[in-house]
Amino acid sequence: ILGHSERRQYYGETSEILKEKVALALENNLTPIFCIGEVLAEREDGSYNEVVKKQIEEALFHLSAEEFGKIILAYEPVWAIGTGKTATPEQAEDMHAHIRNLIAERYGKEVADNTPILYGGSCKPSNAKELFAKPDIDGGLIGGAALDAASFMGIVTAF
Repeated sequence: ILGHSERRQYYGETSEILKEKVALALENNLTPIFCIGEVLAEREDGSYNEVVKKQIEEALFHLSAEEFGKIILAYEPVWAIGTGKTATPEQAEDMHAHIRNLIAERYGKEVADNTPILYGGSCKPSNAKELFAKPDIDGGLIGGAALDAASFMGIVTAF
């Protein structure tokens, strides 16, 4: 997992560092799960689409289409993780569609359609079914809910 919000926040991981980590992962036949997402201030000021676009462009869009095809993306709305705030399924879908459109603009529709984009913003049994029903949400990057077997099984069942 590369680019996780906590690594960006607490360890100052920049796009340049992440670019190198992605290259190393691919060189060693690892499949990077690359996290992108905005904080609450960026959500509230309306810059969230640009923030996510910049994260993807700076760290990933130097890759060839073949290399990019080996990446899994995970959208994590940082503002919805452990804050009590939750992204609605519509907000999550809007961002996933935005991400898929960015990929299509750079690499074409086929690469965009085949790129897995996971949702990583406090997915739990109560919202999993609605989230996973959205066309651009391909699954979940499950954190705390995976620590409780019953909770995790609720998410698995929803999927």
